[in-house]
Amino acid sequence: MLLISIASCQNETKNQSKNSTQDNMEQSTEKSALEKLLFSYRDALNTSDVNKVLPLYTKDGVFMPSNAPSAIGQDQIKGSYEFVFSQIQLNIEFFIDEIVVNGDYAFVRTTSKGTTLIHANGQTVEEENRELFVLQKTNGQWKISRYMFNKMK
Repeated sequence: MLLISIASCQNETKNQSKNSTQDNMEQSTEKSALEKLLFSYRDALNTSDVNKVLPLYTKDGVFMPSNAPSAIGQDQIKGSYEFVFSQIQLNIEFFIDEIVVNGDYAFVRTTSKGTTLIHANGQTVEEENRELFVLQKTNGQWKISRYMFNKMK
């Protein structure tokens, strides 16, 4: 009887270990996909390409820039980024501080650093922000559901 109990415990421990390893691999895969999304977003910002930004958002996504109204849905998001890109040219890099995945939702906290060229006067200024992304998995793809940023200085 004791041997059966010990064998049963060993099998349970092995199964828990397998499940834990599988969960870790799935989390790693999801985090990699989220990082890829954020770096695609960075590239779209740095090239001022609205057509690369839009597919990264969910259909009902919300963009909440500092000192500007929120843009809700694809049409408003498009207009907001068109305005932003007409005013400035970004050259930034994202630094990921935290990624939390929970099912089909995730949040990512980042900071960014770089420069901004202001089209109106040709001046280049330092750019440093902190960002919060709420992401949603839609049809197997991670998308930006909500995005907010503010200046650190």
